Amino acid sequence: MDPKESLIEYPSDFPIKVMGATHEEFAATILELIVLHDPTFHEGKMEVRPSSKGAYTGLTVTVRATSREMLDKLYTELSAHPMVKVVL
Repeated sequence: MDPKESLIEYPSDFPIKVMGATHEEFAATILELIVLHDPTFHEGKMEVRPSSKGAYTGLTVTVRATSREMLDKLYTELSAHPMVKVVL
């Protein structure tokens, strides 16, 4: 498949899972980063789930994806952030 082809139709709501060590500023920090890429994003589009022992926090954020480039940039920034362990 040509890398420019996409199975996603844009714009669309796109869920992203972000996991990191539990920290009181984790969700707020990720929120700030996402708003840079999706100005329509708000806290109501974020689900927060602590791990069973509380050491990690998982976030599911649903962004309004406008292009593949937008998603690629967002994944790159999230993955590079020091508080983030995994992005799916």
